[in-house]
Amino acid sequence: MASLADIAAQIGGHVVGDASLEIRRVAPIDEAREGDLTFISNPKYVAKLETTQASAVIAAPGVQTERLSLVVCGNPYLAFARAVEFLHVSRSAPLGVMDGAHVHPEATLGEGVTIHPGCVVSAGARVGDGTVLHPGVILYSDAEVGNNCLLHANVIVREGCRLGDRVIVQPGAVIGSDGFGYASDGGRYVKIPQVGIVEIGDDVEIGAASCVDRAALGVTRIGRGTKIDNLVQIGHNVVIGEDTILVSQVGIAGSTTIGNHCTFGGQGAVAGHLRIGNNVTIAARGGVAGDIPDGQIMSGAPAMPHKDWLKASMVFPRIPDMRRELQQLRKKVAQLEKQLEENQSP
Repeated sequence: MASLADIAAQIGGHVVGDASLEIRRVAPIDEAREGDLTFISNPKYVAKLETTQASAVIAAPGVQTERLSLVVCGNPYLAFARAVEFLHVSRSAPLGVMDGAHVHPEATLGEGVTIHPGCVVSAGARVGDGTVLHPGVILYSDAEVGNNCLLHANVIVREGCRLGDRVIVQPGAVIGSDGFGYASDGGRYVKIPQVGIVEIGDDVEIGAASCVDRAALGVTRIGRGTKIDNLVQIGHNVVIGEDTILVSQVGIAGSTTIGNHCTFGGQGAVAGHLRIGNNVTIAARGGVAGDIPDGQIMSGAPAMPHKDWLKASMVFPRIPDMRRELQQLRKKVAQLEKQLEENQSP
């Protein structure tokens, strides 16, 4: 529970109405009840202010209602995220190394860590202050995890890989799996040893069952603040910039470089050894086969400028009819050519 005034102070807003209201949770606008805080980030939902049972609403400047108290914020969606964190997310007191966890004597643990049963922290591994390792997390030798990180169940961080501070890794993700590299001798494929590492920047989140491959040589790097959804594959020696978003089932082939503030829709794919600029958006299922400069919005496979893709996609359903028309035109042209030859013959 917290007063509306306290919540407004935490999320950077100001109260219009009763600042002393006690709020117990954040709830969707259609499900909220008395004592709940909800939010509106899309103007089309303003009419719901007349029917919601919430006690207060996070809203943008200019939204008005006589029924409810408001917390006015310039970015309601961001304020909503901060309100959820303030009211719902609590960090447990550190529990130390719990029974059933195996920590090698040559590993280094920071202050206030929690290492749950079933974890393995190998020789030379380092765990920063305040970090939590949930059951089944395995840190190979010389792996490093920064301060205040959260590694969920069955995460694997392989040898030598490094995670920055405040990194969140969801269950089953693998950091530092071998890159997919083989050389052919003409008959068989010979494995190329993958002897590089992975570096994950501060404030990165990696989704469940995603894989970030270690470099063949050197470093696979994920920049600060980048957010990676579930079931994403990042190949060896890929470099991803800061604050980039990769949605579920995206695949990035090896040695590709991606800039800052990019967005990749679900099932997007990028071929290897390419350069993707800053502020690039790849729509869902977009297939990138060439370099892309800064600031582009691309769709389709192969990816093309989004406006061109929209025009092309409108044509696709008409292709069968267009084919029939073309066949008919060919027949008519053939008939006209035949008539012309007959008319010209002596």
